[in-house]
Amino acid sequence: MTGTAAPEHRPGMRWALIRVSLAVTAMVVIAFAVPLGLVVKELARDRALTNAERQAAAVAPALAITTDRTQLAWALATTQAGAEDRIAVTVPATAGSPAVDLGRHRAPRADLATASAQGRAATVRVPGGYALLRPTAVGSGTVAVVEVFVPVGDVTRGVAGAWLVLAGVGVALLIVSVAIADRLGARMIKPAVRLAGAAHRLGEGDLAVRVPEDGPGELRAAAAAFNAMADRVVQLLAGERELAADLSHRLRTPLTVLRLNTASLGDGPAADQTRAAVAQLEREVDQVIRTAREHRTPSALPAGCDAAEVIRERMAFWSALAEDERREVRTAGADRPARVPVARTELVAALDAMLGNVFRHTPEGTAFAVDVHSSDDAVIVLVSDAGPGVADPAAAVRRGHGDGGQGSTGLGLDIVRRVAESTGGDVAIGRSVLGGAEIRVYLARAALVPSPRSRPTHRR
Repeated sequence: MTGTAAPEHRPGMRWALIRVSLAVTAMVVIAFAVPLGLVVKELARDRALTNAERQAAAVAPALAITTDRTQLAWALATTQAGAEDRIAVTVPATAGSPAVDLGRHRAPRADLATASAQGRAATVRVPGGYALLRPTAVGSGTVAVVEVFVPVGDVTRGVAGAWLVLAGVGVALLIVSVAIADRLGARMIKPAVRLAGAAHRLGEGDLAVRVPEDGPGELRAAAAAFNAMADRVVQLLAGERELAADLSHRLRTPLTVLRLNTASLGDGPAADQTRAAVAQLEREVDQVIRTAREHRTPSALPAGCDAAEVIRERMAFWSALAEDERREVRTAGADRPARVPVARTELVAALDAMLGNVFRHTPEGTAFAVDVHSSDDAVIVLVSDAGPGVADPAAAVRRGHGDGGQGSTGLGLDIVRRVAESTGGDVAIGRSVLGGAEIRVYLARAALVPSPRSRPTHRR
């Protein structure tokens, strides 16, 4: 039977590391880029207002000398802001001179009066930008106000470009962090993927698989534990094979004596059946010894056999004993071929285990039947009887849960279960139409061994 296909690798740990690195880098970029962007904006605003302050200071010497309208107009025109019509001067009137008002004012008159009265510079938000109000003392003893208009373009000049540079640097840092995290993640999960693959191969029966002990400390420890476990499994399997071979070999001596004694039984149907049974038992013991000595891989595909032909043969064998015990026997569905991916010897052992249970655990005269149902996907074998039934069906198919008081070891139905599961099928125990127990064996024809979580469960 073939092994299951290797599970598709999903880079969950790798993507988790990338996401963590991306989140941390994004937090760092935001923590630094946002304050830097705000600082750049404030620096641009301060630069524009400082330039306006210099423009206003350039007019202060002229105001200190004269308040003549013509001379002040010439002083305003010589500045950069005056050439761009962005500067204005307001000189309050005195007893000996009239008020002077030059340039285009954008700030409200109330703000101009407040700046003149208080003598403190101020920045006022006006449509299209800001207005810098700088009070300056003049010779007449009053306080003039120089107003310099700062457009919004001057306040935000260079801010967009700086923000784009910061955004580009942030994106570049994110890309670099993702690339580094991807490489580090690949190096970290490579030993884990290798360990998972080795465990899968070991589950398929490759007992020679081992894992290199490299990578992080935890994965090195896991690899060492896996290798130790694999070595232990090899030792246990070798010991089990030797034990099976030794136990089977011990049966040869009583079998030889039994075979010699059957020679003295004379002629007759009973004697012939006894000699045939002893010969078959000896062949089965030899087969057990050979199988235990061989190192077969569980993934080898069995040749398969015809279940209907095997059932007919075994029913012919057990019918003689059923006739002696006055048991009514019925067989249905065994007249058509029904090939299954099970070795003939294994299917014979499974059928003999089920039929032997009928004779051991039901009184003489109890009827039983064997039904075969064949389809394209599976072959279902039903062994039913009219006996007392099975008290605990779940425990009956578990290895070693037999009733020792009735001479049962609990291994017969376990043999049947293993044969069914080797094809991807299963075994179920229920109540038969005859009133007793019914053992349903589902033999899938796909010859696949699904994983324990994905193995289908078939019900009547």
